[in-house]
Amino acid sequence: MGESLRGGVIGAGVFGGYHAKQYVRLPGVVLSAVLDTHPDRAAQVAMPLGGRGFNDMAAFLDAVDVVTVASPATFHAEHALAALAAGKPVYIEKPIATSVADGEKVRALAASKGLVVACGHQERVVFQAMGLLDIPEQPLLLEALRHGPPSDRSRDVSAVLDLMIHDIDLALAICASDPVTAEGEGKLSDDGVWDIARSEVSFESGFTAIFDVSRQAPARKRTMRVVYPSGEVEIDFVARTFRNTTPFALNADFADTPAGQDPLGASVEGFLAAVRGEAPRPVVDAAEAIRALDLALAVEQGLAG
Repeated sequence: MGESLRGGVIGAGVFGGYHAKQYVRLPGVVLSAVLDTHPDRAAQVAMPLGGRGFNDMAAFLDAVDVVTVASPATFHAEHALAALAAGKPVYIEKPIATSVADGEKVRALAASKGLVVACGHQERVVFQAMGLLDIPEQPLLLEALRHGPPSDRSRDVSAVLDLMIHDIDLALAICASDPVTAEGEGKLSDDGVWDIARSEVSFESGFTAIFDVSRQAPARKRTMRVVYPSGEVEIDFVARTFRNTTPFALNADFADTPAGQDPLGASVEGFLAAVRGEAPRPVVDAAEAIRALDLALAVEQGLAG
């Protein structure tokens, strides 16, 4: 690859636009192409940023060195596999796929070709900036709430795969043991997907994680409480503030760090660093993304039960 990577984005929706701007903003990469089934929409995103719009996958892949998959979740695996087959490292918006089998196909193909796969669990960047991933105790309890008002975005998947999976990834990142049970309740929307869900997941260590998500709330609210043997941490992800009663120092100014101000940018930057060989791995790799997906699907099964 040349010194300046040519970035390409699959999907010209809201998230595709965010990712296209990252390829313009970050050093050592340019936005070359945006692919969408609607060529006009692809061009509207790409052209103001110096790229070109495409509606043909082969032509798009010829024009890029690295690919972000920001299409609807039900197409993530298909589009990632096409990019990997063409030899392109991929950054996949969460979830990595909508089935574990498809996620494993992505992981296996990338491994066979020696290509980087990153997944967009961007809240992990916030945890890193705070210092939460460095707490040397295992958690006892996690309570996460992630509510938002109705939206047409991500209607192809449930609120579990759209919202809860962020907090599932965070729970898995701070707990060294594996989940064993997932029980909960939820409410289906008129189009048959879970828009409201509450799940309690127990882990082998005795750790309990309680997840509460809604896409029918009157306002946006995203909070988390993590209880450790020595104290607890309460986080407001919207206000970017926290309260810490543990003896372990956390970064009170995390919201002012580059990662705290732009978690997506830090996540994409980590992907590019891994592609260039400047970092051993991206922020969240394929195996971790599959683990989060596996638990998210178990939560969905628990709701249905």
